[in-house]
Amino acid sequence: MSFLDMHQVSYNYRGQMLVVQAVDWTIARGEFHCLVGRSGCGKTTLLKLAAGLLKPDAGTITLDGQRLVKPGPQLGYVFQSPTLLEWRTVLDNILLPIALQREPAGPDLARAADLLALMGLSDYGGRYPGELSGGQQSRVAIARALILEPALLLLDEPFAALDAITREELQDDLLNICHLGQTSVFFVTHDITEAVYLADRVAVMAEGRIRLDLKVDLPKPRRRDARYGADFNARCARVRHAMDGALA
Repeated sequence: MSFLDMHQVSYNYRGQMLVVQAVDWTIARGEFHCLVGRSGCGKTTLLKLAAGLLKPDAGTITLDGQRLVKPGPQLGYVFQSPTLLEWRTVLDNILLPIALQREPAGPDLARAADLLALMGLSDYGGRYPGELSGGQQSRVAIARALILEPALLLLDEPFAALDAITREELQDDLLNICHLGQTSVFFVTHDITEAVYLADRVAVMAEGRIRLDLKVDLPKPRRRDARYGADFNARCARVRHAMDGALA
């Protein structure tokens, strides 16, 4: 059974330019899916459609069997930049989705503390975003997106601005925390190796369409040395060929 189901979804920019064209895409509960493609291919638009931030001009989107019409607490979203509030502490930034609805209570504080621990930030709750590195800010943004325990986490190139080592560390943290929570994930990236390392499935998008749907059946949990193996590189090569137009 699919958890997120996008059927023949299309979207026109300002009613003129067709950005997403008749996309079929499903994510099973608990799976990690990555979407890759060149700049301007429509991948961020598709992610926003899946988040309910945009409404499709054609087709249907359902989440857990219910038609998706707007964002809700069942969805967590991580943007390209952390977008933390500089005047709030790390703890208050994580609790922000709750504070916008009600006063955070004891269980909320405990949940935030658990997320800080999972992200390796237990000693940083009282600090402010300006006192953190870029990688630490990204960890806070992920924790904030997970505070309401969303069933589906959507991420839009969240590690693109980070150095290679920090990016790999965050990839491992994200895989671990989503596995523990059995969170379904829709992750947009332009990085082929990142997509293959993270995903159960990788889709390649070009000109608003899905050009390749590749199952990544590499062993789990993923280990860093997998990045240097022949099986890993073969899958990366297939994704690259699809991006270059060799769809076979």
